[in-house]
Amino acid sequence: MFRSSMVNPKISHRPSICYRPIQPSDLAILQQIHSDVFPIRYESEFFQNVVNGRDIVSWAAVDRSRPNGRSDELIGFVTARIVLARDSEIADLLRYDSSKVDQTLVYVLTLGVVDAYRNLGIATALIREVIKYASSIQVCRAVYLHVISYNNPAIHLYKKMSFKCVRRLHGFYLINGQHYDSYLFVYYVNGGRSPCSPLELVTVVVSCMKSGLKSVAAKLRQNEEKMVKWHKCKETRGLISTQNKRTIKTECSGCEYV
Repeated sequence: MFRSSMVNPKISHRPSICYRPIQPSDLAILQQIHSDVFPIRYESEFFQNVVNGRDIVSWAAVDRSRPNGRSDELIGFVTARIVLARDSEIADLLRYDSSKVDQTLVYVLTLGVVDAYRNLGIATALIREVIKYASSIQVCRAVYLHVISYNNPAIHLYKKMSFKCVRRLHGFYLINGQHYDSYLFVYYVNGGRSPCSPLELVTVVVSCMKSGLKSVAAKLRQNEEKMVKWHKCKETRGLISTQNKRTIKTECSGCEYV
């Protein structure tokens, strides 16, 4: 648990934000905030799994300075689940050793903050908790999540936190009979990386080509230098040979005249 204190004009007091695990006593307010924040309706089983920690990890934000006995009431939350990397929808977006079947990912299920407490950095702090948790799992390679295409504040948040938008999923959400696109964001941890993108592949190829051309150019220069040396050496030998011939001819002529 950690604490932060900021000012929001929507709140009459100075909040003192703390973070803790979600617990069974949070059930009613957790359901209420989900209903207020999301256009999607969640089954009661989901909330039971969250508050009881059944295959779901979660963090809650509370305001310890909140009056009227509400100092431990949820004002924000994040829920997540561990999934196997090989079974996930982003398996093709990971560069990892597929022979290691125990490698995992953390998938963010829901993230929300009540209206009066927004723009205080609570959502950022909650996502950092997830990243810290994922990083503590040695076999975990990434945190990933979906964002509906019109949720610009959330998109801005994840980009600011260095998540990578890796895919757009058309018609991913069905809300009130209408389809909406989703963006898929990934944050790599523990050495997890994306496969080479086409741009990265081109960069590698160009780099190899440049390296190869430099090597060829160096060999050509070496050959040219050898040829120059050889020609100089040949000319020198030719000059010596001609001089010798002239000397011999002169000597012979002298003998004849004598």
